[in-house]
Amino acid sequence: MHAVRTGPDDAALNRARETVARHLAATPLIAYRGAGLPVPVYLKYEGAQPTGSFKVRGAVTALSAYAAEGVPVVTASAGNHALGIAHAAGLLGVGATVVVPKSGSRAKIRALREYPIDLVLEGDDYDGAERHALALAESGMRYVSAYNDPQVVAGQSTLVGEVADSLGEDFTVVVPTGAGGLVAGTALGARRAAQDIRVIGVESDACHAVSAAVAAGQVVTVPVGDTIADGLVGNIEPGSITPAIIRECGVRLVSVGEAAIRRAVREFALGAGLIAEGSSAASLAALLAGLVPTDRPVVLIVSGRNIAPELLAGILTEE
Repeated sequence: MHAVRTGPDDAALNRARETVARHLAATPLIAYRGAGLPVPVYLKYEGAQPTGSFKVRGAVTALSAYAAEGVPVVTASAGNHALGIAHAAGLLGVGATVVVPKSGSRAKIRALREYPIDLVLEGDDYDGAERHALALAESGMRYVSAYNDPQVVAGQSTLVGEVADSLGEDFTVVVPTGAGGLVAGTALGARRAAQDIRVIGVESDACHAVSAAVAAGQVVTVPVGDTIADGLVGNIEPGSITPAIIRECGVRLVSVGEAAIRRAVREFALGAGLIAEGSSAASLAALLAGLVPTDRPVVLIVSGRNIAPELLAGILTEE
């Protein structure tokens, strides 16, 4: 049984801004003209993070908040959250065990071996890795979910705060959406900004876990298909805090297909000079598909760059 949690309060969101600003440099906000739209489009490039992904924001925030407990942490992740926890653990001197499924990205596993953590390869998929990590947590460790943790969500809220500090006008922010940690944090951060910020979450057609939970008013099991956007697929745990936050904040959810995601990865590389993994490309895919209103400036969250070189090479040669 997973514990039911609540979202971060204002104090947690304030602490997250202070913690992230202390430990991580603000990532670039890059003007992008490739969409050919009558309004400005900007790319918030989280690939510039030390781990190549936004996930380090939530990890640093959570481990900073939990360090006073004096107990090691454990987590399960297919890659980017694992890298974030590993980086934060080294930065803050917190003991950490990271459980990655045996099917996890080879590139991310190689990167994890460079950090001072206990790396465990267990389970055939994310669900198997998570079950093992939760069993370890029962022995006295603190389990830090990639999304179902108020401190992690608070950390992810700092991304839109940086954008709001840079743009003085109202804007729409487009957020890749898997289990909902980033879009929930973005929605909470957007409510605190001086300007009006519209939040749109983008799922992959391969998995509608968040939109199904929002529609049903509770977490439901959904089918999970194959996609290069591996960070956007997987069922979410019962009692997750993210669907309720997303629903309460009025986030609009849309979905894009595999061909559109692959085209967007290619466009980021060739049109913007940015390496973006499949999950990151969902934001641009939605914009190019006409799923994003263009009545105000648009900010696309490019959530990470950790794509396998051979996959990227194949996509770049596609017509």
